[in-house]
Amino acid sequence: MGEFTMPSLGADMDEGTLVEWLVEPGAPIRRGDPVAVVETAKSTIEVECFESGTMGRPLVEPGTTVPVGTPLALIETAAGTRGKAGRARKPRKEPQGPPAPERTRPAEPAEPVRTREPVALEALGHGHVEAGPLIRHLAEEGGVDLAALRGSGPGGRVTRADIERAAAAAPTARAPTARAPRARVTPLARRRAAELGVDLSSVAGTGKDAAIRAEDVSRAASGLAGAPSPPPRTTAAVRASRPSEDQAPAMRRAIARLMSRANRDVPHYYLSTTVDMAVPMDWLHERNRRSPMSERLLPAALLLKAAALAAHEVPELNGFWTDDRFTAGEGVHLGVAVSLRGGGLIAPVLRGADTLEVPALMSALKDLVSRARTGRLRGSEVSGATLTVTNLGDQGVETVFGVVHPPQVALVGFGRVVDRPWAVDGLLGVRPVVTVTLSADHRATDGAVGARYLTAVDRLLQNPEKL
Repeated sequence: MGEFTMPSLGADMDEGTLVEWLVEPGAPIRRGDPVAVVETAKSTIEVECFESGTMGRPLVEPGTTVPVGTPLALIETAAGTRGKAGRARKPRKEPQGPPAPERTRPAEPAEPVRTREPVALEALGHGHVEAGPLIRHLAEEGGVDLAALRGSGPGGRVTRADIERAAAAAPTARAPTARAPRARVTPLARRRAAELGVDLSSVAGTGKDAAIRAEDVSRAASGLAGAPSPPPRTTAAVRASRPSEDQAPAMRRAIARLMSRANRDVPHYYLSTTVDMAVPMDWLHERNRRSPMSERLLPAALLLKAAALAAHEVPELNGFWTDDRFTAGEGVHLGVAVSLRGGGLIAPVLRGADTLEVPALMSALKDLVSRARTGRLRGSEVSGATLTVTNLGDQGVETVFGVVHPPQVALVGFGRVVDRPWAVDGLLGVRPVVTVTLSADHRATDGAVGARYLTAVDRLLQNPEKL
């Protein structure tokens, strides 16, 4: 038995709000599957499970705010399930004679594996009916009234075979409202549909495997099914992609707490350099001229790749300051600062950025930025950054000095590529240049290490074909 807990999705997160369960009790889950939506002060994030097994009993209801580390649900792991099954199959001692041979034992009725205690339901005219969560899900999907069934399993328990027989006996009763086979609906979406009077058969799901989520129901209720915009702010459970009037101040407070702590506890030093961008920009223009529109690159892709490769060369700036010592990161995972449309920012992570080809990095960046601004990030995509990069060039800013995001030890800033007078081989001309800055933790490194990093960024950008 394992526990699914409220995760820590950043150094500034102390608590989170459970918005929605994405899987029902009894559903199988694999490591890495998103199982819940959690709202922090900065964003609404899909959180993955880090154990494989079966979704067990939820411990927290949607809409509840709890501290980081609070158990949200029980997870029946494979080991725990085998242990329970083993105990259930222990032979019983018979009062007389030897036990019957295995082949003479009567076969038990077919029944799905249960990972929770069966739920008792009052039946009309049949006294008491017992059914596990999977059976209840199958009954709802097939339009079968559990209260009208007499279970054929041990103790009158309803089995899968009972559901299938009942569904086959009344096909016309469920046909008008049946969705496509195996379409999933999250528990919160079912409740929302009942509250708003939405027919689930008319709703297109946007979740994993086309699962219908609460926000899909809200859009359908507002006449916005299929529209790309998020649900209106009146939706109680799932927030719009940009912070609402209530959410924005919370985000600003969370950012202020973290930055105040960073400025207080981290002894910063700052460096900057100006990089001649003529060679990389010429290479970029030539490549884009020969590429289809969907595959063209932005200067940001080259800057990020150079920042990642330089971090690989100067690992003293790629890691964490914890327990009064520096720990190097396992891989270069860039946190990329993304401004949100309603204000505030979030820094989703480009994992293994130094190993990505520039086109792949560009594609991953576009995907992260898009999902960050629509509230569709996963928990693993907002934690674990070893170095943060902020690029305000698209905002017209030429120089940016950031604040280190603890426990990281450095932050890299890129400004706008601008044309400036520049001397090359004693001749003055106009060249595109960019200002690159470094904010770093003096406990982990000093200016000499920082200078080595900026020099590496400059050198790498002069060879764009090798990035």
